[in-house]
Amino acid sequence: MNLNLRNAVIHNVSGNTQDQLQDTIVDAIQSGEEKMLPGLGVLFELIWQNSSQEDKKEMLNTLENSLKR
Repeated sequence: MNLNLRNAVIHNVSGNTQDQLQDTIVDAIQSGEEKMLPGLGVLFELIWQNSSQEDKKEMLNTLENSLKR
């Protein structure tokens, strides 16, 4: 079976509202299931690709500070 995970994730959330996207992200995180991580990675990839340099720097600062805990 040839499954393109990236396309499947994008297809599954295309057309979702912000509330639906938030629910998807929160559910994936709260479930704690490892199988949800690739989907979150695809969503982060979309965010990263469509963010300004300033937004990317802010995300990196947040990530760096989160890893210091």
